[in-house]
This record gives sequence, structure tokens and C-alpha cells, in this order.
Amino acid sequence: MTVEYLKKATKTSSTGEDDTRQIVADMLAAIEAGGEEVCRDYATRLDNYSGNIVVSREEIEAASARVPQSVKDDIQFAHERVRRFADKQREALIDFEVELSPGLFAGQRQIPVATAGCYVPGGRYAHVASAIMSVATAKAAGVEHVIACSPPKPGAGVNPAILYTADLCGADSILALGGVQGIAAMAFGLFTGRAADILVGPGNRFVAEAKRMLFGRVGIDLFAGPTEIAIIADASADPAIVASDLVGQAEHGLDSPAWLFSSDRALCEKVMELVPGMIEKLPETARVAAENAWRDYGEVVLCSDRESMAQISDQYAAEHLEVQAEDLDWWVQRLRNYGSLFVGEETTVAFGDKCSGTNHILPTKGAGRYTGGLSAGKFIKTVTTQRMSREANREVAAAAARISRLEGMEAHARTGDDRLHKYFPGESFELAPAALD
Repeated sequence: MTVEYLKKATKTSSTGEDDTRQIVADMLAAIEAGGEEVCRDYATRLDNYSGNIVVSREEIEAASARVPQSVKDDIQFAHERVRRFADKQREALIDFEVELSPGLFAGQRQIPVATAGCYVPGGRYAHVASAIMSVATAKAAGVEHVIACSPPKPGAGVNPAILYTADLCGADSILALGGVQGIAAMAFGLFTGRAADILVGPGNRFVAEAKRMLFGRVGIDLFAGPTEIAIIADASADPAIVASDLVGQAEHGLDSPAWLFSSDRALCEKVMELVPGMIEKLPETARVAAENAWRDYGEVVLCSDRESMAQISDQYAAEHLEVQAEDLDWWVQRLRNYGSLFVGEETTVAFGDKCSGTNHILPTKGAGRYTGGLSAGKFIKTVTTQRMSREANREVAAAAARISRLEGMEAHARTGDDRLHKYFPGESFELAPAALD
């Protein structure tokens, strides 16, 4: 693989993690010890919010009334597609039972978790789409109780469009809490009396670290960092579209990586020329975020051929991966590591982020090498069952006893012996393993 970095990032997604870990650890410990009172105190100090934590039905209805019908129509458009896709994912997860040998039956059941906590960011941007991606998918999976949690604005509470969306998607409880205190409240069962079995949803580095620290005590969707985009582009790509898509994701935050992998030097140079001008034309909040992200985390990598592009793409395992190149079928079959793949110029990350149907809660920081994004299956436990006849014990119990003794586990072995003696009195069985050479 031959590559040349025309632009190299000066920072990585791990920059600043040590400070974040200590802050989050201290907050989680304080909230677990002090409960709801400490949680409220953090809401007051960090978000300047002293209103209701549990959003009432009256507050939801009042907020929904403030959302224009055209906005509701767009939210419903997105919800319909995301829910339909999640429903199909759920249908693909099946219960079954199979007879492995005469009288020995083994099977699996798909059981949804009882309670899911869905974090919906609402700081720099009001992430309405994240409410759809998390809450609607949990409901499609059959989760009994879904808690949605989103940061409140001072004196105003949770964004009205987020409240409308979470309610539309089926949230059973909605908390006006942000950051670590929101994650902690869902994990510890504060304000609702229902501790989450799994925590899902995107968030800033403090939210991501809180989920990471709580993993094991609760499930999480995935280990997440700042959102990422990578674009594979050859000479056939439109540099203006490529540049637009890179900027489109860089506005997420100061630390959002944007990477271009290309086999065409002219395209790379044109994209690098266009990006700063596109950023300059953004509104202030987006401009500041994109400027920092492109300066510190943006990369442009010139590759010798398409196989080199594929190799480096798999190495990065980007959260969002666009392919704007010839022979799209080859790329679809060749690429292995990514959170979600966007095939062809006509399909951009923003479509998947907002409304096209696939989930936008996706693996970052290289996690696409071993996991996919949020799906109906993340809320479901695949558990196994087995049953067998007495006759099946002739083979199974004897084999289990011999293997147990081979391992030195005599008590295990005798559970098989005892059944054989009970079910087949007077018969003899070979219950000792053959000696090893």
C-alpha cells in the first residue's frame, strides 16, 4: 500500500481523554452517592435549569403545540422510514429450535431488554433525528419502557421539537437532563424508578465517557467518540460535492475528523482549495466548529490505486464512509470496516443522519472493525434453551462426563454419571477419558 498525506491531522480522537475521565468519574460517584438531589444540583450549576426533571404530559403537549405542522411532517417522514427499517431488522431476529441429535433439542429466543435509556443531544444543535434513531428503534425491538433524556435550556426546558419527536416515537418517560447527570440518572434509575438495562445515543465526550465507565453495569450501544466522515473518491468524483460533504460533517464539533482518500492528486488539491471557503460561509456556530475540526483533524490521503484506498479505509474504519468512484459494486464488495456505507454521489451522510431510514448512531474511533451501529438487535438478548429426552442422555451424559474428567472437573462429571445410573440402571458406560499420549 502506497500513500502520501497531503494533509495530516495534528490531533486524534483520543486527545484530552485523561481529563475527561477524571471529571466523569467524580460526577458519577457523586450522583450515585447523593441521588436525585445531586443530579438536580448538577442541572442547576451546569445547565442553569431548575424546572421539572420529569417532563409532564402537559409540558409535552404544550411543546408539541409550538412545533409547526411542516416541521412535524418532516419528523414524521423520518420516523416512518427509520421505524420501518428497524421493524425489518427485528423481523430478521428469529426464535428457533433444532434437534441436534435424536432427543437433543437446542434453541434460541429473542428477548428485548426491559428498560432502555436514550440520550438525545441538545446542546450546540437540537438533534431531533437522534430521538428518532434511538427511541423508535428501541420500540421496534419491543422494549417495554424507554426513557428519553435531553439537555434543557435555561428557563425553557427541552427543545420542543425534541419533546414532540421523543413522544411521537413512543418514549415512556422524558427527562430534562443533560450530560453526565442525564446518563447517570438513567443508569441508576433516578426520577423514574427504572434503572436502564442499556444506554444508547450520541453525545459529547463527557456523555461518551460516562457510558464507557458504566458499561458492564449496564449495556451500551457502542464505544463512541466524535463523529467521523471518510470519503473515497477517484478522478470521476466532483470535488465540490466531496468538499461539501466533508464540511457537512466537520460542523458537528471541534474534534470531528473528516478524511479524504483519493487516487487523484488534482482532486485532492481542488478539495483542499474549496473546503476553507465553504467553511467561511457557514453560520458562526457551525463555522467555528468546522474550522477547528478541519484544521486539527482533517486529512487528505493520496493513494496509488483503488486497492490502496480500500486498505487505508479499512484501517481507519470510519463511522460514515462515502464512495464517490467508478465501479461502485466493486467497492461495496471489497470494503469491510465502516459504520455505515453511502454508495455513490447521490447518497450523502446527511441523508442517513436525518431521514433515509438507516440508523445514525454508529461506531467511531476504529470500532467499525468489530461492531456495527445501533439496530433493533442491540436492544435484544439472544438467549439459548435446551431440552432432551432420557434416551439422549446415553450419548450426551457420557460424553459430558468424559470431557469433564479430561478437564479435571469431577463434580461436573458426576452430574452426568448420576443421570446415567438413574435412567439406565444396570447398564455400564465408558465414563473415563482415554489417556493422553
